[in-house]
Amino acid sequence: MGVHVTGVRAVLTDIEGTTSSIAFVKDVLFPYARERLPRFIETRRDDPAVAHWLDATARESGIDDPASRRVIDTLLRWIDEDRKATPLKALQGMIWEAGYAAGDYRAHVYPEVPAKLREWKARGLKLYVYSSGSVAAQQLFFGHSEAGNLAPLFDGWFDTEIGGKRERGSYLRIAEAIGVAIPGIVFLSDVVAELDAARGAGMQTLQLCRPPARCPDPGTHPCVADFDAIGLA
Repeated sequence: MGVHVTGVRAVLTDIEGTTSSIAFVKDVLFPYARERLPRFIETRRDDPAVAHWLDATARESGIDDPASRRVIDTLLRWIDEDRKATPLKALQGMIWEAGYAAGDYRAHVYPEVPAKLREWKARGLKLYVYSSGSVAAQQLFFGHSEAGNLAPLFDGWFDTEIGGKRERGSYLRIAEAIGVAIPGIVFLSDVVAELDAARGAGMQTLQLCRPPARCPDPGTHPCVADFDAIGLA
């Protein structure tokens, strides 16, 4: 059954569980970065970008020396805890960039997503991504997808540097950055707490429940199983 949303001028979408399988990130990207992170840091710690995020990791975890092995151990622990830490996300993105460039994998997108994104774009809607992964990682993801380079379809990218995904203020700041009145933005996600925060900011919301998950009945947000069930006007 489809859901129709009216007055939409911009689409803001999550990635994991929404456009793409959680399993790809969990079973492919995370292990790839975890395995390569120690050597990546040891060989690239003089790179200014890497050094910046090592410093940030040390500050966030109370470590005096950014060159300490404890920084690497902290990053590995954050991976195991699935911590949404901005320094970790940035470093993971650098590692994933090498993996995409080497052709070690292609990012998963659900089969109906590319055509739906192109349809919305062709109708003049603005498309944006908001994910806990870094902006660089998001661009790599859609730039190296199983459906080809989808990155040009998007008008902008947002990560946790703008704020946490379960915080109402993050969506207010995104709306300001987009320059679209908040009621004209629809946020797509599989996570109810994120949808609650977006709706609290005044955005319209759509919950994705990809099979075998099923839409809750009753649910607190309009819910669909895939992008083909979304009607925007």
